[in-house]
Amino acid sequence: MHPRSLIFQREPVWRPAKASTWGAPYAVRSWLAEPGSLTARLRNAVGAGFGVRLIGQCWARPFADEANLLNLPPRQRVLVREVLLHCEGKPLVLARSIIPPRTLRGIHCGLAHLGDRPLGELLFAYRGLKRSHLEMARVRPTDWKLSIAREFTIESPAWGRRSLYQVGKVSLCVCEFFLPTVLTLSEPCDE
Repeated sequence: MHPRSLIFQREPVWRPAKASTWGAPYAVRSWLAEPGSLTARLRNAVGAGFGVRLIGQCWARPFADEANLLNLPPRQRVLVREVLLHCEGKPLVLARSIIPPRTLRGIHCGLAHLGDRPLGELLFAYRGLKRSHLEMARVRPTDWKLSIAREFTIESPAWGRRSLYQVGKVSLCVCEFFLPTVLTLSEPCDE
């Protein structure tokens, strides 16, 4: 049986976005509130150095709160995809996507075969995409798997956001966690 996460030791505690932003540092607030594609914003900020590294993708049980958000029956397996968004290897964002089986049918089957391509490019290309349930979490260094905290030098709390995306009658959950390096972006990495 696959673990529920390759990046987390425990499930993040999510809160409604408006309540949580009060405690978020000023530098992270615009990232948490970004209304458009995070992929597009990162590409604009870092230029050609932008990349995605697949940490893991497997069929597993989601965390309990994720299953509730997606209205899934108990013990339902989903496609769990965890990636690092980076600029020439410099870690920017850790992301986790929860994709129910029904979402992968038909025209959405490409979501299961992204590899190192960003989910945001495909997701924001869908007409009628709706985003809801924006929530935020503050993740302590001890909440990450030790190997992840060491590899990406996570020594302070990181803020994350979680959204439910709907395309037609199907949905998926996307969680994005902003590492300290993303907060220092001011110009493209490749210049």
